[in-house]
Amino acid sequence: MDNKKTSPALFVRQVRQELQKVTWPTRRDTFISSLIVILLIFLFSLFFLLSDQVWSFSIKKIIEIGSGL
Repeated sequence: MDNKKTSPALFVRQVRQELQKVTWPTRRDTFISSLIVILLIFLFSLFFLLSDQVWSFSIKKIIEIGSGL
């Protein structure tokens, strides 16, 4: 393993070189990705709400049946 120290100036140059290689998303890409995330959050929230309601109803019915015996 190489334990050479990198000077701050060299580090900054290397960071700038790497940042030039980055492909940044366009405003449209960012907007569409954000909409997809918001839509999926809404859909998953709805799914878990409905699942919770079904399980809650089922467990209440099981408890009613069990307490009636």
